[in-house]
Amino acid sequence: MEGNPPIMRRSALAAIAAIGSATLLVAGCSKADDNKDGNGGSSAAANAATKGVVNASDKKGGTVTYELSDVPDSFDPGNTYYAYMYNFSRLYARPLMTFEPAAGSKGNTLVPDLAAGKGVSSDGGKTWTYKLRSGLKYQDGTAITSKDVKYAVERSNFARDVLSLGPNYFQQLLVGGDKYKGPYKDKNAKGLSSIETPDDTTIVFHLKQAFQEFDYLVAAPQTAPVPQAKDNGVDYVKNIVSSGSYQFQSYQDGKQAVLVRNKNWDAKTDPLRKQLPDKIVVNLKVNAETIDKDVLAGDAIDLGGTGVQAATQAQVLTDAGKKANTDNTYGGRLVYMAINTKVKPFDNVACRKAVEYAIDKVSVQTAEGGPIRGDVASTVLPPDIPGYAKADVYATTGNKGDAAKAKEQLKACGKTAISTNISARSDRPQEVDAATAIINSLKAVGINATLKQYPSGKYFTDYAGVPKFTEQQNIGLIMMQWGADWPSGYGFLQQILNGAAIGASGNTNLSQYNNKTVNDLLSKAIGTQDDTERNSIYTQIDKQTMDDAALVPLTYFKVLLARPTGYTNLVSSAAWSGQYDYLNIGVASK
Repeated sequence: MEGNPPIMRRSALAAIAAIGSATLLVAGCSKADDNKDGNGGSSAAANAATKGVVNASDKKGGTVTYELSDVPDSFDPGNTYYAYMYNFSRLYARPLMTFEPAAGSKGNTLVPDLAAGKGVSSDGGKTWTYKLRSGLKYQDGTAITSKDVKYAVERSNFARDVLSLGPNYFQQLLVGGDKYKGPYKDKNAKGLSSIETPDDTTIVFHLKQAFQEFDYLVAAPQTAPVPQAKDNGVDYVKNIVSSGSYQFQSYQDGKQAVLVRNKNWDAKTDPLRKQLPDKIVVNLKVNAETIDKDVLAGDAIDLGGTGVQAATQAQVLTDAGKKANTDNTYGGRLVYMAINTKVKPFDNVACRKAVEYAIDKVSVQTAEGGPIRGDVASTVLPPDIPGYAKADVYATTGNKGDAAKAKEQLKACGKTAISTNISARSDRPQEVDAATAIINSLKAVGINATLKQYPSGKYFTDYAGVPKFTEQQNIGLIMMQWGADWPSGYGFLQQILNGAAIGASGNTNLSQYNNKTVNDLLSKAIGTQDDTERNSIYTQIDKQTMDDAALVPLTYFKVLLARPTGYTNLVSSAAWSGQYDYLNIGVASK
């Protein structure tokens, strides 16, 4: 899923460089201690939330405040693809499966949520059956049924002209998915016949091919139930009907969302949620410096999981007390630059290889905040995703680029110079700084790139994720960050490399890469039962993609979070790209 990179300011780069590798955090204890820090919470060692739950508590009451520097793509669980919204949406939208609220890699453990148990597969993995828990209710007290889950999948995957922001796995995989037009156009009450609901608590999915990781797929918020009678398409975001422990009290587009307890939520039907705070407030378009200030004061959580900015990074890492309340971890994410294979001259692989060789990745790493923000990358798969194998097809001395090799590739594609545009998100200075570093590297070999900035909230709907727009605007290079939809090679690769994933809007295959070999290997891998064999196929896909120079790996992302001491049950989970798991955060005693 689309990651949310840390924000930083160019003016603080020198401070970060001075900190250097000595600032790498030392792993802390796995349990919070009893020392109070003056903000009502418990003080724990650095990285404590990556090892266990910090300030564990069942205390009820109070208000948890989240802040975001822009706006999310959508609060609609069927129309979102940001990692932090997958995480946050579970407070009001229960998918069939989810991830255990646990630290580090233990957070990758799948557990039933709306479903009573894991899926039962048959027909070699082509048919998957789920039973819902009994007694499930919406916020208005009406019963949640399997038909509501079926409808949720249909609206989120098959009405791409209305809801285009989430992935379309179900559309690609379900029998007849290529013909069904979605519930807004196809008024047949039966809907898509390959999703069956023989009774109110059973749902059956019939796939075109075996899919051994289907339990991971139904952990997406797209399986959270939606009552068809209450759905009004893209405007459903204004009146979301809750199936979780909280419901919307108010929603002001671009400003604020307020959630309160769902009185019809029953803990007997939900072993995961604790429903601790009285209220949850999400403030949008908050100044990034203000977010850092509020987080350090213990009064807010950075919803995007972006980590602190550069100036704050220098501040917390040089102060032992502040450093003790930080968490630094890999998040299964790759920071990269897509090379648009449909924009000339990058339809020529030699021109793409020229870009690969030209970039000084150390300068990009520095722009992103230094080694504490990520290691220099050379593969598509990050080291913490199954299928990763160390490789460097375009190795350069010290990872600082090779102008001579870049110019050789330019010559091979019949060019001495190239003029193109590179896109980045305007509200993410770190990404803009990284793009600027890339522009400087490219210029040295005759590739002249002009920076185009677009807001992150519309980056995929209106700009970088719209192939026609990128082609019309000569956007040959696109800044991107990606985290696995689930912790496997397929969960990482499918939506950014499969030709079938390319969409007219909300597209995440920004390279518009459509290689039959890769498409076939993805299909083969997901039907392979043996884990070792399946992971070896993911390695092959990585190699083929790099040979084709479809994207430039920049860094294997690491997040540096300041831990807000005013809150309880803080745990950094690999399932959410290192973000804190938002399911059970409460308010500490004041």
